[in-house]
Amino acid sequence: MFGYLRTLWRPEVFHGSLATGNFFEGWFFKIVDANKANVLAFIPGISLGDDPHAFIQVLDGQTHQSNYFRFPTADFKASTRKMEIQIGNNFFSAAGLKINIVTRDQQICGNLDFGELQPWPVTITSPGVMGWYAYAPFMECFHGVVSFDHRIEGAVSHNKKNIQFDGGRGYIEKDWGKSFPSAYVWIQCNHFEQPGISLMVSIAKIPWLQRAFRGFIIGVFVDKKLYRFTTYTGAILNYLRLNESQVHLQVSDKKFILNIEAHRTEGGLLHAPYNKQMLTRISETLISIVKIELYQKSKFNNQLIFSGAGHPAGLDVVGRLEDIIDSQ
Repeated sequence: MFGYLRTLWRPEVFHGSLATGNFFEGWFFKIVDANKANVLAFIPGISLGDDPHAFIQVLDGQTHQSNYFRFPTADFKASTRKMEIQIGNNFFSAAGLKINIVTRDQQICGNLDFGELQPWPVTITSPGVMGWYAYAPFMECFHGVVSFDHRIEGAVSHNKKNIQFDGGRGYIEKDWGKSFPSAYVWIQCNHFEQPGISLMVSIAKIPWLQRAFRGFIIGVFVDKKLYRFTTYTGAILNYLRLNESQVHLQVSDKKFILNIEAHRTEGGLLHAPYNKQMLTRISETLISIVKIELYQKSKFNNQLIFSGAGHPAGLDVVGRLEDIIDSQ
């Protein structure tokens, strides 16, 4: 219990130091160059299910190519005091990352520095993006937003292609627990027409005390203010509709309304933890387009706070979707 409480208000650090049996933990680093011509995602983590191993996944947003690199669990080291993860010769932290993967057919090497991170706020009553649900240790999956948006400096060599990321923007989140949700929709973008706008959407089927409910966590940064629409704050997901190419949703609370429209593009297959194994279950794209409208409610005419389009955006639509979407 002490180990659980020690990391409760630090969602970015390693939570699995005392884990036994089925457990996974992974960090998601999305990096975009200044011209938005190159989008990469690095996902370091560990799986302690039927096939224990550490891993680094690499997704190329332009080619949709995904690679999964396995490592012995002994090669995995992570801190419970600050976000530092080492897997073999690869290092990931809030300050940057060093990637050094060389195989027979892949070579991914580089150094990146991060600065001016914007994390989801952590308070005593709401330890990050999970809100008071963070106090429920029996939950299937926990989520954390380490940085909505930050600057990047450095370069990565990807199969002999040198990519400069000076002046680029990044995003960091993470998950840990026993298994990913059986159905979920995830949207993320910090590249809108107006600088300083960031969006994160997670809607999922949440197991809860032998039952399940549709839970959601949605945050949008506008003019340095975070607008939160979540299950635990009493917001309402008015609708969630999707087809093969688009996702439409609207969420609201007592003061604000947020409309979101995301357009899917081709994605790459990623591994994710399901039932004690890392299985290829996720089709993810990093180059979608998302449009949002944020309104402040008024008795007469709702006041528009922000309207704009973002690209490139991350988008996942996964699993038994009839459990979370609304009928057309």
